[in-house]
Amino acid sequence: MSTSAVNIRAARPEDVDDILQLIIDLATYEKEPDAVKATPELLRQNLFETPYAHALLAFVGEEVKPVGLALYFFNYSTWTGRPGMYLEDLYVSPAHRNVGLGKKLFAALGKIAQEKNCARLDWSVLKWNAPSIAFYEQTLGATRMEEWVGMRLEEAGIERLKSWGAGAGAKE
Repeated sequence: MSTSAVNIRAARPEDVDDILQLIIDLATYEKEPDAVKATPELLRQNLFETPYAHALLAFVGEEVKPVGLALYFFNYSTWTGRPGMYLEDLYVSPAHRNVGLGKKLFAALGKIAQEKNCARLDWSVLKWNAPSIAFYEQTLGATRMEEWVGMRLEEAGIERLKSWGAGAGAKE
């Protein structure tokens, strides 16, 4: 397959079912198939109605189903004083790997990041995912963030925060 036969485009509301399937495929690849809680309704709401995130889809040749996904959102760096882009997920179906789709998706992300004046493009990768790490470092020239540790609060932890701020009056 030639990478010239690849079409990358922004996701549309009618793509929601395909996006969800690619997310499920990614979760399966990452050995967490039961972790997916996304639904078509949530994706429609959060990608299109109140766009907290955005998605790019990769299509090959005449295929009507996407074979790749890049899901991203914007953040802000206090140190640079500029926006940044965070790549939440990048996935290419196994049958279409190692032919340049990842490069094409990153090229599209890079174009958007430049248009939005982003100072950085960040993402995380599982430690065991050696093929992806090699691609990011050797092909893209990405830098590992060894000094940083990812932290997370899930819903129960976010709920517990309420007890610390009762009456504080913090607003967005």
